[in-house]
Formats: sequence, structure tokens, C-alpha cells
Amino acid sequence: MKNRIVNNQPQEVTDYLSEEPIDQNAIECINEIFKSPLIASYNWDYTVVDDRIKKLYELGKQLNWNVTDDLDWSQNFPKDEFMINSEIFKAPEVELEGYNALSQEKKIEMDRHRVAWNISQFLHGEQGALLVASQLVSCAPTFNAKMYAASQTFDEARHVEGFNRYLKEKIGFQYPATKGLKSLMDKILTDERWDLKFIGMQIIIEGLALAAFNNMKFILNDGLLKQLLHYVIRDEARHVTFGVNYLEDYLKTLSKSEIEERAEFAFEACLVMRGRLISGEVVAKFLDYTPEEADRIAFESDQGQNFRTLLFTKIVPNLKRIGLLTDNVKEKYEQIGVLSYAELEDNFNIDWAEMSKPYETQEEIEKAIRLV
Repeated sequence: MKNRIVNNQPQEVTDYLSEEPIDQNAIECINEIFKSPLIASYNWDYTVVDDRIKKLYELGKQLNWNVTDDLDWSQNFPKDEFMINSEIFKAPEVELEGYNALSQEKKIEMDRHRVAWNISQFLHGEQGALLVASQLVSCAPTFNAKMYAASQTFDEARHVEGFNRYLKEKIGFQYPATKGLKSLMDKILTDERWDLKFIGMQIIIEGLALAAFNNMKFILNDGLLKQLLHYVIRDEARHVTFGVNYLEDYLKTLSKSEIEERAEFAFEACLVMRGRLISGEVVAKFLDYTPEEADRIAFESDQGQNFRTLLFTKIVPNLKRIGLLTDNVKEKYEQIGVLSYAELEDNFNIDWAEMSKPYETQEEIEKAIRLV
């Protein structure tokens, strides 16, 4: 295997190899090296507390699904059809100057790039979640948390596998991670404090992922991708529930200054992540706009505003629940217009029956979506 060390991720859209290499020496492994000053801990009492975290761990063992066997990869979405349902989601570019002048083929190609951009962000975020979950196995102080983090690590590996396979076999190329996503993952992975890893990944990034995956699932025409997203959503719901329930108890043990530090970190993470899945990169690629102009258009579009609303309605109530919506940061949330969401009911009073049910078939998923 040949290794190429880079200082940052490649910035261009990259094509997948047409065939899987059978020899490790035939590939170039591109690595970005970073130092992670972990403060790890043994747990010598091995005490298994029969609590919510233990129940989530048991569910994680029971509800494993296999990327290879549980999805029908022989399905191929028609190349001459739009993957995004325009009756449900009106992409911001359709109202821009120059869009109507594109050929039907170019419009469909642009649609493919929009889907590829989103799935690429999911893929990169899941790799970040994989690395963070593996760190939490070492860092989490209690035995139950270590065990759950281990099960989550396998979940995240499965998500990386699924999104990577979809991009490779059904799209053929991937986009780089946004600068905001990459910078937040860097911060979380290189911070030595395990609870900041919990806050950044389990509350902010995973909370965003739930909102983004659900939004994407409802606007797609491709049944295979909807099924993949639905299965990932089921896993992510357990992950966020783990973070909320664990941090709710732990943060009560910290001093006021320590809580304020974590509250500030959570707010800064929210600012970074609210633009994570709103990008003009695809618009700039196909229409006569600079990347900066396209980013502004995407950010100010109805779709961009609706998505940010969805994001904060999921995250702000949970920040309040775990004690990170302090008086010092409330004003900052008010300034960006999302403090009112704190009064919404949080999403993680656990419905064990719903969380424990078997994974649905593609037909059952489609039927449920139609009924919403």
C-alpha cells in the first residue's frame, strides 16, 4: 500500500475507481495525520448498572443490520430521472438566472450532484463519528458508557460503509467535507476532554444528522437510498438518546464555570453546523455564480432557512435538558432567533416500543412516508 500524507483533505470532487482493487499495493491511501491528546481511563469495577444506557446497549446488539445483505444493491435508479422529488423540495437553483437555459440532461446531472454533495457530507460526518466513538471507548468513565460507545463504533462503521458504497456504485464520485464540518470534527477529535466529545458529537453533530437524514429521506425518489437513510436514522436515534441521557446526569456534577465553558462550546458548534448542509458548491459548478455568491443564495433560500429551523428545533430543547442553555448563552441564541425553541418538548423521553421494533422493509418505509 502506498501512503500519501496530506495537510488537509483534498478539496476537489473525486471520482471512485471503476473497479475494486484486489491488491493493497494497487491503491494510494490518502491520510491526514492529527494528534489526539486523549485522557483515557480504565474501569476496574466493571459494574453493569441496569439503567437506560444498558438498555440502549442491548438494543444496539439486537438491532444490527448488514449493509450487504439487508439492502438490495441490484436496484438502479433511472439515469434519466430526477432523484429529488421537486413536488416536495424545490431546490433554490430552479429560480436562479440561467437554470432554465440548461438542457434536461444538465438539470438531471445537477440533481445528481446535489444528492452526491449531501451524501458526501453524511459520509464524512460518519467517519468523524466513527473516530469519536472509538475515542469514547477509552475516555468514558463508566463501564456502561464504554460498552455502549463500543457498540456505537460498529454502527458508525456500518454507516460509513453504506454511504461510501452508495456513492461508489450509484453516483460514482464524492465531494469533500465542508470547512465547517471539518473544523468541528477537528476540534472534537483533538480535545482531551471526553465530555466535550460527547457534547460535540452526540448532541450537535448527531442531532444535526438526524434532522438532515429525515429531511433527505422525505424528498428522495430512490427507494434504496431512502431505505439506507431510514436504517441509519434508527441507529442515530439511539446515539443521540445515549448522549442526552448520559450528559444529563454527568453535567450536574460540574462546577458553574465548567458548565459555562461547555455551554459556550455548544453554542459555537451550533453556529458552525447550521451552515453545514447548506452549500452553494453545486450551484457554482453549474451556473454562472461565484462560490461566495452561491453560498449566500443557498444560505438565504427558503430551503436553507427551513433546514436551520429544523436543526435548532431538534438541538436547543436537548441543550436545555442537559443544562447547557445557561443565562450567559441564552442571549446569543436569542440573537440568532432560536431561543424560543427551548420551550419545545425535547425528543428523548424514550419510546422503548418504537425504538425496539424490527427494521422495516423498503415497502414499509415507502408506505409510512406516504402517510406523513
